[in-house]
Amino acid sequence: MSCMMSLLMSGVITFMNTGLDAQFVFRWLRAFLVAWAVAFPLVTFIAPIAGKLTEFTLRQITGQKPEKPFGR
Repeated sequence: MSCMMSLLMSGVITFMNTGLDAQFVFRWLRAFLVAWAVAFPLVTFIAPIAGKLTEFTLRQITGQKPEKPFGR
């Protein structure tokens, strides 16, 4: 997920900021590597928190009680 998002976003932002020329691909790849180096650890850290917040929000909307962990 972090790879695809970094690739697409860095491409769009690089294009918007510098346009399309002979050096575009090199600038894009450089921006992608920086973006992915930041995005991967952030996604690894933030994904579990985002999942818990989503579950909490859906429970609030639907009025369901939290499920008990399997086997307990």
